[in-house]
Amino acid sequence: MRALVFTKPSTVELLDVQDPPPVDGEVLVKVRAVGICGSELHGIRDSGFRRPPLIMGHEFAGTTPDGRRVTVNPLLSCGACDLCLMGRDHLCRERAILGIHRPGAFAEYVSVPEKALHPLAPSMSFETAAVIEPLANGVHALNLARPAEGARVAVLGAGTIGLVSMLVARRFSDQVVVCDLSRERLEVAGRLGATAVTTSLQGEFDIVVDAVGAAATHRMSVQHLRPGGTAVWVGLLSSDAAFDGQQIVREEKHVVGSYCYTAAEFAHAVKLAEEIALDWTSCFDLADGAAIFGELMTGRQDVVKALLRPWGEE
Repeated sequence: MRALVFTKPSTVELLDVQDPPPVDGEVLVKVRAVGICGSELHGIRDSGFRRPPLIMGHEFAGTTPDGRRVTVNPLLSCGACDLCLMGRDHLCRERAILGIHRPGAFAEYVSVPEKALHPLAPSMSFETAAVIEPLANGVHALNLARPAEGARVAVLGAGTIGLVSMLVARRFSDQVVVCDLSRERLEVAGRLGATAVTTSLQGEFDIVVDAVGAAATHRMSVQHLRPGGTAVWVGLLSSDAAFDGQQIVREEKHVVGSYCYTAAEFAHAVKLAEEIALDWTSCFDLADGAAIFGELMTGRQDVVKALLRPWGEE
């Protein structure tokens, strides 16, 4: 089969590789749409968390050999440890993620555990279904913030995670501001329902979602919290915290890390995807994947979420 393979730092290549042989309890999914995640664009600059050679791709949808239309929860937990039994399976110490710890979906086929499959509504496109995984991240981030009805929310970053966080926040608040330096992406955020968009955040908020993860946005997320407010860090751009610890103590501000989603939150995102707008993606053939990766890594802004189609528009 054809697969887009991370072969060395900053490089992905379209190669012919062996079809993945499913083991007991697994299903061979024909990939119909797969998203390029921002974490992959940053993650391949060096071989740290992701190690080449690797077929990445963890945001995807496709069909099973018996004709089922599915999306897949790529986070595989043991199901038996203390954290899994607490319902915090996303923090399982033995977790593995498709496209990181084992081959993912930048390919014509991917082998996945049967238990990770989620059926799709007949009317849902594969392109929409490929955005369910990012949407689940937004669901988890806002759940961690425990928002009250009408809470003032700021979202830093108008990439995919920022947009899905905004869409989730808009379900309980009519005060959701999105901040980004890209005018193109702010235009998308405004079209999708952000209450306001800005390149420079002003005022204070009950909740600030940092969907960038840079030192500057870490600092901004804390500075613009009201006393007692909650900053949720989702972005992974930098490990530098860069905030004033005195502010955390004196104003009882909360900073919460948000990683992936629980199995229950992923299932909720599957249902939620039937109700909100996820049609702001741009589709490309898998054969063009290496070129698209390069363009996104060097700053292309007119594409918010790139999807690859291993089988074209069939």
